Formats: sequence, C-alpha cells, structure tokens
Amino acid sequence: MQLSDQLTEIGYAVRHLSRSVNGNEKFLTFKWDLASKYIDPAAFEHVDHIIHLAGENVGEGRWTRARKKSILSSRVDTANLLLKNLEGKRLKSFISASGISYYGSATTSTIYQESDAHGKDFLAEVSVSWEKAATSFAPIADRVVMLRTGVVLSKTGGALSKMTTPIKWGIGSPLGSGNQYIPWLHMDDICGIYCKAVQDVNIKGEYNAVASEHITNKGFTQHIAAVLGKKLWAPKVPAFLLRLLFGEMSIIILEGSRINNQKIKDAGYVFKFDQLNDALKDIY
Repeated sequence: MQLSDQLTEIGYAVRHLSRSVNGNEKFLTFKWDLASKYIDPAAFEHVDHIIHLAGENVGEGRWTRARKKSILSSRVDTANLLLKNLEGKRLKSFISASGISYYGSATTSTIYQESDAHGKDFLAEVSVSWEKAATSFAPIADRVVMLRTGVVLSKTGGALSKMTTPIKWGIGSPLGSGNQYIPWLHMDDICGIYCKAVQDVNIKGEYNAVASEHITNKGFTQHIAAVLGKKLWAPKVPAFLLRLLFGEMSIIILEGSRINNQKIKDAGYVFKFDQLNDALKDIY
C-alpha cells in the first residue's frame, strides 16, 4: 500500500489486482484469480506500467511438496497469466520483484553482484524461474526490470517483527552461528526504488535492492536490542533445533551472504536509510 501511495504522490494513477473486490478499496481494484485463470479485462485499459509483486511468503510454514509448488506458482504462473491477458497491448515497463535468493542460500565470502551466476537450491531455482517469466514480457514492454530484494524492514509485520518479539520479551539471541549475513533495506527505500524504476527509462534488467551495510544475524540482533534498550543474555539458538522446527525452510534463517548494491546506486538511486541503526531508529 505504501508503494501505491508514493506512486500516487508523484502523479501516477494506481490500480490493483485482487482475489476479492468489495468496492471499498482505497485504490481502483479489479478481480483476478489464478485458479480459474481469470483477470477482469478492464484492469488493463490505459495501463502503461505493471509492477508484479505477487508471491507467497516463503517464511510461512514448512516447505512441503505442495507448499513448494504453491511458492513457485504464486510467482511464475501469475506472471504468465498477466502476459496472456496482455495480448495486443504495449507497456512502457514491466517491473517484477525477485529475490536475493537468486544467488543461493549460503554463507560465503562472495559479495554477490548482478552478473554472478545463480545458485542451485530451491529458492534460487524459484528466483530464476520468476525472472524468466518476467523476461517473457520483453516483446511487449519497452523495459523489463527485476529487483532482487533483501529483507524489507517495515513498521508493521514482516521479518523484523518476528526478530523483535523475542528481544522485547528479553529472550532474544542470534540464530545458529550468528555469522550469516542478512541483506536488508527499509520499506521507504524499496518503494523508492520501484518508483525510480517506473520513472527512469534507463533502468533495465536486474538490480540488487539492498542497503549498503553488510551485517550478520548476530550484529542485527545486537542492533535491535540496543535501539530497544534491551539486553541480550540468552545463548545462541542451535542450528539443529531450527532445522528440526522448520525443516528445509530453516536455510533462509541459517544462511546468508553479502549482496552488492552498486548498480542501483550508479543508476542514481540515493538510499534514505543505508545504515541499519538509522533504519531501526526510524521504525521504532
């Protein structure tokens, strides 16, 4: 919703696609349904730009076979449904979310940049398929943009809320080794990057959407505690326990590498929050 508000502020008329429409939505909203492969055709009238943000939360629930299928479908099949319904139309841009998971969920010495090869694990394969679906729009769009996004820090919900809760209760601690990196960015900045991607005709291809500061899970936890005025006393949560609780999905908690954001900065985007301490102070 914040992105829609910011786009409206800079002069764009925003409309949404939703599985349910009651007529009381803040923005003009049209119905779509992946299961029945339906989109209200009126949704695309006079549309110049499409921002594709659909995708189930990868951090909610264990990765069963059915869950993996749903995670992939919510990204790829929705993009394919959009493309099918755009036959005969022309876009100025198609802008798709993607994930830093493109590079693989591992803790390495590499600082990944856009030209690096993709990883081989499940989430990397999801991001590769996601971006392949986005590039399918190239014949009908002047520009295709894919934003490989880190952990978005927001005032409401999301990963930060889950990390903060045990710290507020006085039982927060690093997870696993604590040495895994958490590439992050403030909600204001991910919305700002999307707005720039809409406005700037020179923005094309893949961009890492993360803040500049590289910080580990241990450092992240310490920063949250310091901003909240809490002390950390609990021992690290053992990796084996997290694997027992979350199964394969625990990889997104226990692993993480550094990500380079120079390309989006070279394109002219100036981060509002480039240091974690500043971002947390703003949020809290």
